[in-house]
Amino acid sequence: VQLQASGGGLVQPGGSPRLSCVASGTRFVIRSMGWYRQAPGNQRELVASITDGDSLNYADSAKGRFTISRDNAKNSVYLQMNNLKPEDTAVYLCYAQWSFSGSSIRRDAWGQGTQVTVSS
Repeated sequence: VQLQASGGGLVQPGGSPRLSCVASGTRFVIRSMGWYRQAPGNQRELVASITDGDSLNYADSAKGRFTISRDNAKNSVYLQMNNLKPEDTAVYLCYAQWSFSGSSIRRDAWGQGTQVTVSS
């Protein structure tokens, strides 16, 4: 499975960009999907995740401002970010846990990341 993320860029404080990530491959089933971010000098941290049962998990910093959603038919996950702050500046990485069709073995896939810079 390969993940392709898009939607980052330079955003003014208070802006509301939407990140998208699509998974591609053959004979696979997506389990959970999510977004992580990593700022220079910081560890990678979970921003938000959504399971195949639509259970949601948000970092405290994302609660109330970010919304994660997925479109199973398109093997895609989205992150709507609102009221961005300079401290949200980071590379945002798409993540998916997946299995080959008919297999119970779960595997991890990471996208290449998309830079989000919040600055005036």
